[in-house]
Amino acid sequence: MRRKEKLIYRPGAVGALLDEYERAFVDLFKVLSDVSDDELIKIIDHQTMDEECRSIQMILAHVVSSAYSYAIYIQSLNRARSERPEVRLCFSGGAYVTSLKKAFIFTVDVFEEIKDSELERFDAGDKIMTGWGQLYDIEQLMEHAIVHILRHRRQIERFVSIARTHGGISS
Repeated sequence: MRRKEKLIYRPGAVGALLDEYERAFVDLFKVLSDVSDDELIKIIDHQTMDEECRSIQMILAHVVSSAYSYAIYIQSLNRARSERPEVRLCFSGGAYVTSLKKAFIFTVDVFEEIKDSELERFDAGDKIMTGWGQLYDIEQLMEHAIVHILRHRRQIERFVSIARTHGGISS
């Protein structure tokens, strides 16, 4: 990933999607830079039925896994699918930053095969059917991927605030 002071915009619509995806990751990294290892692993939401949303650690494992999934869905339109890495828990924010950077690089590599003209598809047969039943073209899936990071960044910010003021959600 590029450093902010050396920001070079990637060309075209594909470049814009990748630039915004990278920006979403960088914003998440800023939040993680202030999260202690104890805050990372602490169960914050004891009430949720969603196992992936109980702690910052679990949220980040989900975000890493999802980043690979989005890229593999896109990759599968043009060639054989890569194997998605196994979901694994890390025990520091820095380890998650490293994993997320690898997922982003994988995505950039997938997009080396994608042209701007391939982003939008209007025929349902040319779209991607996700595991959760939503049909997307490449552009829509990447827009979803960007917002996915933004939503979980917001959730992590909230979890940090809860951990620091209340010690976790109790009711």
